[in-house]
Amino acid sequence: MLGGGSFLAQNKVLPGTYINFVNAGVAAPVIGIRGTAAVPMILNWGPENKVFEVTAEEFQKNSRALFGYSYGDPVMMPVRELFRNMTKGIFCRINGGEKASNNFSAARYSGILGNSLMTVISKHVDNENKYDVKTLLFGKEMDKQTVMSAADLKDNDYVTFKADAELSETAGTSLAGGTNGPDVTEQDYTGFLEKMESRSFQILCCPASQEPVKALFAAFTKRMREDNGIKFQTVMHQYSQADYEGVISVENQTEEDPGGLIYWTAGAEAACAVNETIENKVYNGEYTVKTGYTQAQFSEGITAGKLLFHKVGDEVRVLRDINTLTSYTTEKGNDFSSNQTIRVLDQIGNDIAAIFNNRYLGKIPNDEAGRVSLWNDIVTYVKQMAGRRAIEAVNSDDIQVEKGQTKRSVVVNFPVEPINSMSQLYMTVVVQ
Repeated sequence: MLGGGSFLAQNKVLPGTYINFVNAGVAAPVIGIRGTAAVPMILNWGPENKVFEVTAEEFQKNSRALFGYSYGDPVMMPVRELFRNMTKGIFCRINGGEKASNNFSAARYSGILGNSLMTVISKHVDNENKYDVKTLLFGKEMDKQTVMSAADLKDNDYVTFKADAELSETAGTSLAGGTNGPDVTEQDYTGFLEKMESRSFQILCCPASQEPVKALFAAFTKRMREDNGIKFQTVMHQYSQADYEGVISVENQTEEDPGGLIYWTAGAEAACAVNETIENKVYNGEYTVKTGYTQAQFSEGITAGKLLFHKVGDEVRVLRDINTLTSYTTEKGNDFSSNQTIRVLDQIGNDIAAIFNNRYLGKIPNDEAGRVSLWNDIVTYVKQMAGRRAIEAVNSDDIQVEKGQTKRSVVVNFPVEPINSMSQLYMTVVVQ
């Protein structure tokens, strides 16, 4: 893994990109695609502790094969909430369990969904020496094979067949014994986070309600952002005490699931363009959002770093697109509490790191010509960001690429002023 993160001195050992973001008052290519969130899931079906990626289109078309349930099943509500906005999900089933089975087959995966599988065997109409073997899920045919014996059966998406089974006619033999196993532990979440260290995403979603797990995700986020230079934000429910720009705390509860809003929020934040915000965005999900807050409570919530939803007419909207940072310093002022600002800074950090790591690291000499080439790439990139109205225009003369303190190091300095969407209107009307 390449080095990365912030720096206090030019003393790093690992090759990589080290970037500091500070307020201007204290110190002075292609834009990456957004839309990906990483989510640990407690599921009734699927491979255990294996990471798999799903696009929005794949989820709509192949939900049953991927998750064991149809797209519209109530069990799939959290995943549907995610895909209201995001384009790709990185999932990992963190719970285990036992596989359901019968005399002819065993469920491909552990979990209670396997108990809804059934094997139906009948004589083939044209050849009494052959059998038609069907695999049913919730009474619907998923697979059908015509064979002479069990040894001829091919495993399908739902079951693995027992080659030594004796085939006999049955109107329907259910699989049984499938379980979801014990409750997941902090160690299960730790294993998931370890797998995410090598993945690329914009948002990490923490579905856990346990405070130690939330603290684990917050610490992981801070370590990855600051020590490894991997920029993403984490969405979780009611954890404003994180007090960190990398953690977004959703405050509202829903009637169906207290923390259900984290899924929609994670998808919306992941898909939000670098020059946009989810502030005032209409919630178009399926949960019933509790919005019974007073004006004073909304104000207090914003001050405390809580992302809140409020009712506007018949619609539920995001009040402010903020993170949990509330302890401001000279290096990180209140601008850093805006997720739109963090999106811009994260995008710049990730993209310029990619430019350097892919085009320059170990390839281009650290001489005047090499540094001019890097300067040109950064100027081009910054102009693209300004063209998208993500940042104010930067004078190319203000972008400095210089030799560092060692023969291998390069120092880049330039001012960035992220643009935020309009949020407050103060108007004075003079009556004549």
